[in-house]
Amino acid sequence: MTSGLAKMAYLLKDLFGPEPSPIGPESVRWEETACLLCGQRRWQTLVEAQDKQAGTELWFAVVQCLECGLCFTNPRPTSACLAHFYPPDYRPHQTKEEKATLPRRLLGRWRKSKPPLAWQGQGRLLDFGCGGGTFLQQMREHGWQVMGLDTSAETVRRLRHDLGLHVLHGTLPHPELEPQSFDVITMWHSLEHVPDPREVLVEARRLIAPQGRLLVAVPNIDSLAFRTFGPHWFALDLPRHLVHFSPYTLQFMLEQAGFRVERIQMLRRSSWLRHSARLAVRHPQANLWHRLYCGRLLSRLAAFYSCLTRQSDCMLALATPLEP
Repeated sequence: MTSGLAKMAYLLKDLFGPEPSPIGPESVRWEETACLLCGQRRWQTLVEAQDKQAGTELWFAVVQCLECGLCFTNPRPTSACLAHFYPPDYRPHQTKEEKATLPRRLLGRWRKSKPPLAWQGQGRLLDFGCGGGTFLQQMREHGWQVMGLDTSAETVRRLRHDLGLHVLHGTLPHPELEPQSFDVITMWHSLEHVPDPREVLVEARRLIAPQGRLLVAVPNIDSLAFRTFGPHWFALDLPRHLVHFSPYTLQFMLEQAGFRVERIQMLRRSSWLRHSARLAVRHPQANLWHRLYCGRLLSRLAAFYSCLTRQSDCMLALATPLEP
């Protein structure tokens, strides 16, 4: 079993590096976890990578369970320490502000006229990990009864005060949420951040109405992009991403939590490929392909091919609750 390799790597780097890291081994408490899907403790190291956030030089390991195939960060910072790795300017917690160019204004008007989701039930929506609140705003403008949930206290305060959104602080389970109180629950790139995603999904099953829908978007580690960029893959985002799903393990976990998976759709993200390429070319081991992926033409072609062959590095699952 692993766990010592990643620790040793960042300890040596902290000891011999030119500058001390603001987040160092002395400020982090660690835990080793069993597989978050099957509970077994047999795994192998898949990749080791640094935290790409500015000012940190820690290394982390992603392991793959030898029983079910789930990939997860292990060892990982304890829940109490994870907040250290979310800086105040963490991008997903910011409200998006687009430049007011004519194309963007026209695109914005078109988006506002087109609902992001089809109407469901009574229009009661929970956005788990709501971040900057952009999606909640859009859905509220289309008449939905929206509620957000986020672990960032400052983000929750800002969304309540500045945008007037109904947002709760915390995670699932949450004491203020009643069974079958939502027609749609969305998890836009949030499930990979939680220490126990199966517990979150089980609670989502309790909260969702009998005919409701769950939408989960996560990175896909079984992707062409991960195989191309490895430790420089943009969507690895260690240690904030604690779980690294493939289509198989995402479906398996949803089914364990009491959902029927209607479909898992591949999503094109050419910008993710360009981000990965820019991270890769910073290192001496970068090859010609890494440099070519920095351009829009190849990244868009690769994103199209990845989507066509079900190897995209982003995927969206649509699930409905199974009858008891």
